[in-house]
Amino acid sequence: MLNPPASPLKFPRLLLTGAGGNLGKELRPRLKAYCDVLRVSHRSDLGASAPGEEIMLASLENKEQMMGLMKDVDAVVHMGGVSTEQPWDPILASNIVGMVNLYEAARLQGTKRIVFASSNHVTGFYRQDEVVNTKMPPKPDGFYGLSKAFGEDLAELYWARWGIETVSLRIGSSYVEPKDRRMLATWLSFDDLERLVVSALTAPIVGHTIIYGMSDNQTTWWDNTHAKHIGYRPLDSSDVFRSAVEARQPTIDGTDKAAIYQGGAFVKAAPHG
Repeated sequence: MLNPPASPLKFPRLLLTGAGGNLGKELRPRLKAYCDVLRVSHRSDLGASAPGEEIMLASLENKEQMMGLMKDVDAVVHMGGVSTEQPWDPILASNIVGMVNLYEAARLQGTKRIVFASSNHVTGFYRQDEVVNTKMPPKPDGFYGLSKAFGEDLAELYWARWGIETVSLRIGSSYVEPKDRRMLATWLSFDDLERLVVSALTAPIVGHTIIYGMSDNQTTWWDNTHAKHIGYRPLDSSDVFRSAVEARQPTIDGTDKAAIYQGGAFVKAAPHG
């Protein structure tokens, strides 16, 4: 956790969905610094609540549960949903129907800002020898990336029609350290993840903004020029791990689709019904 916190601003009540997922578990103790009450949600058991926490179990595809979940919430960090390539049915339930339920509940309950965990897999079929900005068309690399592209379009609709602001975070690879040479470009440290989420929550005006979630890596495929108003400034870099990563993976197979396209292994995990 950052010390001092990334912002002195505090919300009366924040909601963190997907609090039992990998990044949800990382954000859960960190977000408490930015609110009086942190409401955490998942579809299954989250254990005991910490001081200043509310636990509410909910399934994204359950409209009534989502209405209750959004009651009296000032802002949402939406990390819930399917986060890997899967068959269509669970992606449809969580990432399509669940997103509509989330935004409808936000509209009806009066929540005005959502930080949405989108994904770099929205643009996974751009090549690794290209630099992509947030205004370029999506090129999803599977059903998962396609569902996140839908989520971004849904956020745009709810901003244009109902004034609900969203920052869509196209998160790269957020781990303790990069695992391979692809991640030298996509890595996002946990501290920079916190900085990114807090910037998205606290920027004065965001409308619907798309921003790539990456640390200050020497190698990068993504250009956040159009998201500078968010005020995100990464302070970590994958470069401190470069020597060790390159020693583990000294060569790259230039005919491997995972080495050609930005989505990595996701471009080979073919969608299936």
